[in-house]
Amino acid sequence: MSTKSLLVELFVEELPPKSLKRLGEAFGSALASGLRAQGLVGEAAVATTFATPRRLALHLTGVVSRAADKPVKQKLVPVKVGIDANGAPTPVLLKKLAALGADASVVPKLERAIDGKAETLFLDTVEPGVDLAAGLQKALDEAITRLPIPKVMTYQLADGWSNVKFVRPAHGLIVLHGAAVVPATALGVAAGRTTQGHRFEAATKVLSVREADSYKAQLADEGAVLPSFAERRAEIQRQLTAKAAAEGLVPIDDDALLDEVTALVERPNVLLCRFDREFLAVPQECLILTMKQNQKYFPLLDAHGKLTDRFLVVSNIRPDDASAVIGGNERVVRPRLADARFFFDQDRKKTLASRLPGLAKVVYHNKLGSQGERVERVRRLAVAIADRLGGGELAAQAARAAQLAKADLLTEMVGEFPELQGIMGGYYARNDGEPAAIAEAIEDHYKPRFAGDTLPRNMVGIVVALADKLETLVGLFGIGQVPTGDKDPFALRRHALGVIRMLVERDLALPLDALIAAALPVFGSTISDPSALLQDFCFDRLTSLLKDQGYTSQEIDAVLSQRPQRLADVDQRLAAVRAFAALPEATALAAANKRIGNILKKSAAEAGGSLRVELLHDAEEKALHAALAKVAAEAAPRLERGDYTGALVACASLRTTVDAFFDKVMVNADDAALRQNRLSLLQALHALMNRVADLSKLAG
Repeated sequence: MSTKSLLVELFVEELPPKSLKRLGEAFGSALASGLRAQGLVGEAAVATTFATPRRLALHLTGVVSRAADKPVKQKLVPVKVGIDANGAPTPVLLKKLAALGADASVVPKLERAIDGKAETLFLDTVEPGVDLAAGLQKALDEAITRLPIPKVMTYQLADGWSNVKFVRPAHGLIVLHGAAVVPATALGVAAGRTTQGHRFEAATKVLSVREADSYKAQLADEGAVLPSFAERRAEIQRQLTAKAAAEGLVPIDDDALLDEVTALVERPNVLLCRFDREFLAVPQECLILTMKQNQKYFPLLDAHGKLTDRFLVVSNIRPDDASAVIGGNERVVRPRLADARFFFDQDRKKTLASRLPGLAKVVYHNKLGSQGERVERVRRLAVAIADRLGGGELAAQAARAAQLAKADLLTEMVGEFPELQGIMGGYYARNDGEPAAIAEAIEDHYKPRFAGDTLPRNMVGIVVALADKLETLVGLFGIGQVPTGDKDPFALRRHALGVIRMLVERDLALPLDALIAAALPVFGSTISDPSALLQDFCFDRLTSLLKDQGYTSQEIDAVLSQRPQRLADVDQRLAAVRAFAALPEATALAAANKRIGNILKKSAAEAGGSLRVELLHDAEEKALHAALAKVAAEAAPRLERGDYTGALVACASLRTTVDAFFDKVMVNADDAALRQNRLSLLQALHALMNRVADLSKLAG
């Protein structure tokens, strides 16, 4: 059967730009899957999606006009139910056949096969392939229903009676199989072959698509539209880079902004604009954010990452003289930048310290009090952490930074741009004459804000960031606000990863359990103790992080099942486990470790006593005791200095002695004292072997 390309375009009013990319991908994917499921598309077919501000479309190769017929085996009834003693069909069987469009004439042809425990009758039939028009209508309806629409709107159709719910009103539908229109409807619109190009620059207002394969070229040539989201995005990126390079500058790197701008234009044209240099006295983060967020502009940076007085705008038109477009954008940006300067000037009239009483009026959480109460908790926790890490001077700086860290929430700038919290606090702290270490800590205390973000620059920032994140985790876990499934409204997973990264990457000698314990007193009786649950949560996050770094589940389980509280040691423990697993003795020792663990678990009531040397009876148990003492003496200093690999390698020398012990010595001896002593020996061996990781997890 011959195949042709299929084109489906849904033409609508301007779609939400932040959702366009996802809508285009979802529409094309769902429509192609629906057609493929009905046998209308071959496996080698190529699907190409298109998405512009006013259209969602799919071009699909290898589409047949009718799906192939499909043989179907229909289960009927058990033989004893369908055939009577004389071999004639029963009324039950005849009724079943009639429902399938068959009669008694097919009874001799029925197949008999065992289904479960009973012999059953089966009817071989042929299911006719679906027609493209019917199959496409079904796939189209399902694709539209399954679109991830952020917010549905209801609008009235032309008949004045019918209502339709969709993301935006639909005005056109193209469905072409080759050059032929396939009858279909969507959102009250009947399929045809016409669409519209660019609002202002199309050669003709209405564009008639000749065939499915000419769609993309016709839109580009006659409609002045680049229909491919990916190609349009790449073209914008190319123009941005070229325009910036001509000035010796680089555009701000922001994938989300690039996606949004791609969703706003059909024929991109990047233009260079300028603003008054006087605005550069305002912190560049403020200017960059207002240009990106409010105007969708691309600020330009110099080689040192400093903002310049130039920016790029992505226009949707290409006039011969672009001066009017450039001038218009330069006029529009000025009041935005003036607002930022006004906020900055006004905010500096009050110190951060003078704003602190106002935090008592800002609700943090109805069960955890105000921001003022939260600041005091973070301050106390920061002092406790600093005392462990550096003592008096660090504690004093951390206390001051923690006290001022949230004051910028009450500033005009952060009120307008919440994304600048912390950043503006750093600027205002410097303006107030606070030491550089404190200003940097205020600026950095939200870090890491996202995956791959940098950590706070100095130790004061590390202390305050740890205190801030721990206060959030302990407080919210303590009132039962635990993330479930995909729901994490307080970003607690991100907070936990931030704590983990700081402990690990800064090699901090701070046990996780001690940190959580230090946070509990600052809440008084406000919360329940969430220590166990929060530790599990943190180790789950650490597990995910380590998997991303390439460690195997077996290696991770061996180390984290021991719940090592000093997280900075985890990488070294994993490296030791990996080195141990490569040794020839590893498999046998891991199996022996697992066996010992099972023995001790079954004999828990008797294990745990002190080892009595005088009760060591057999030569093999005496040899094991001696080898154990020797290895323990070798491993102890290595463990002390964090040489986990050396400690595990030392344990590898026990293999021969352990094998001999299990070959010759009966652990469960009849003599109770002897039995308990041997269990104590195994317990000592088990403890030594598992100081770094649970080696039994490495057993097959």
